[in-house]
Amino acid sequence: QVQLVESGGGLVQAGGSLRLSCAASGRTFSSYTMGWFRQAPGKEREFVAGVSRSGGGIVYAESVKGRFTISRDNAKSTVYLVYLQMNSLKPEDTAVYYCAAGLQITMSTVGYDYWGQGTQVTVSS
Repeated sequence: QVQLVESGGGLVQAGGSLRLSCAASGRTFSSYTMGWFRQAPGKEREFVAGVSRSGGGIVYAESVKGRFTISRDNAKSTVYLVYLQMNSLKPEDTAVYYCAAGLQITMSTVGYDYWGQGTQVTVSS
């Protein structure tokens, strides 16, 4: 079992930055790939970024390449952390952002077994 809790969302002006964090608890955290997804009102949940178990494999959606950076901390601890650094934010980045854990990096939501509750990111123009 993996429990995920996101934080770090908020309101920011276009061009600004935010860093989202996902706190993951569970003894098997290092066995999972981690992903960030987002869902805007009236739209389907979409893939943003994913990172492999070791942190060496990373995939980004085309819409965020060069602006967002995903990373993870696998150091032994009671709580593991996954980050999404978001720079040069645009109004179209406004959405609820979700952290997810799965067995392999995939852009499909069905590839992830565990989800956080989400954190709201709002980018004003």
